[in-house]
Amino acid sequence: MTATPAQPYSSPSVSYARTLRDTLTLVGLPLVAVLALPAAFAGGGTRRWFGGRAESQRAEAQAAKDAAAAAFYELDTAQRDLRISVETIAAVDDSPAARRAVADFEALGRRIDEVSQQYIAAVDAHELDRDDLEASAAARARTELSGAKDELERVKRELERFGEGLGPLLGKAETQLARVAPAVERARQALLAATGALDAVRQSGLKADDLAARLASLSPELTRLNQGAGQHGVAPTLERAERVAREAEAVRAEAGRLPERAAEIDHRLVSLRTRAQALTTRAGQVEPVLSELRRRFTVACWQDLQPVPEQAAENVRQAELKLRQAQGARDGQRWADATALLSTVRALLNATDEAVSAAGDRLRRLNTVQKDPRQEVERTRFAIRDAQRLAMTGRTTPDPRHARPLDDAVARLDRAVAGLEGGRHPDYWHFLTETEAVRQSVARVVAQIREDRGHGAG
Repeated sequence: MTATPAQPYSSPSVSYARTLRDTLTLVGLPLVAVLALPAAFAGGGTRRWFGGRAESQRAEAQAAKDAAAAAFYELDTAQRDLRISVETIAAVDDSPAARRAVADFEALGRRIDEVSQQYIAAVDAHELDRDDLEASAAARARTELSGAKDELERVKRELERFGEGLGPLLGKAETQLARVAPAVERARQALLAATGALDAVRQSGLKADDLAARLASLSPELTRLNQGAGQHGVAPTLERAERVAREAEAVRAEAGRLPERAAEIDHRLVSLRTRAQALTTRAGQVEPVLSELRRRFTVACWQDLQPVPEQAAENVRQAELKLRQAQGARDGQRWADATALLSTVRALLNATDEAVSAAGDRLRRLNTVQKDPRQEVERTRFAIRDAQRLAMTGRTTPDPRHARPLDDAVARLDRAVAGLEGGRHPDYWHFLTETEAVRQSVARVVAQIREDRGHGAG
């Protein structure tokens, strides 16, 4: 009897599965679906094949961990972005509102540190990749990580609200910051222009040492500008840039005017020297005038003019000395010294001119009044009558404040006229000074009347 070949061992479930596979393949089901079926019929299986509650909890915990990580990253990014804005405000603005914003941001920073530590502690407390992770542990991990995410998101919303409130302060700060670069550039350009103008002046043969020193003193300021507002602050940088631009522009303008200034000083030297020579000649003519005054008029008419010849000579001598000093300053290109000395020369010559002219004017006026004093009297009476008519305009009686000084003026003029009639040699100079004083007092009354009526009209 022929032996039958041995058949390999096949369990009932395997045989059933093979049969079912063949059957399902015939009806067109995918092989993958077929391969998944034995587990449905097996009496047991691993976690890989049919999951379970622990796997579900693990997945939920992992999802909570991922969400918390995303919230942590978003909060950190938002804090970093907002810190730039706060630092911008702090660098520009020192107002109470700005200081309060900085303090509030620091408080938010402490709150962010707290929730960040809570998140990190929750992550460190749970190992979600452990093979033996129990469902209860996964559930706790999910709860703690979800809570950490909620806190991170809550603080992020607080941070966003805080950032929205910074709008006005940040706008102001950014406006200030936007001014820094143009201001610094203007300062640089002003320094460059001043340097060019100074070089041009020196090439023309003028030293301009004082301008060069002023320009050199701005070099440290330019260094600070180049260091930036971050190191020195926005407001100080803007102020420094404006000052440097202003001072450099002044140097440039003065350098541009320097050739003209030198020419002007040269012209003034020649002009004042010529004037001093002319005054020397005129001063020599004062003595003959004084001689005539002494001969024809009383002492009171010329006594105050006695020092004029000596004063004129001394003033001219001083002026010539200052002119030589001014020429030396001009030669040394000490422009400020030369200008100051020339101003002194001009003042000396003006005083001399007035004193010399006073002697001739005195003789002319005395001659006129001696010949016919009536012209001076009528001139003064006309001024009084005109003031009296003004005082009575629109009134039946004059205001005592106006009438009294006008009456005094009439009496004073009468006394001056009477003084000419007594004695052989009248004091004509006293008469002239009295009539002048009367006209001045009358002019004050007229001004007062007009002022009072102007206030009344208002």
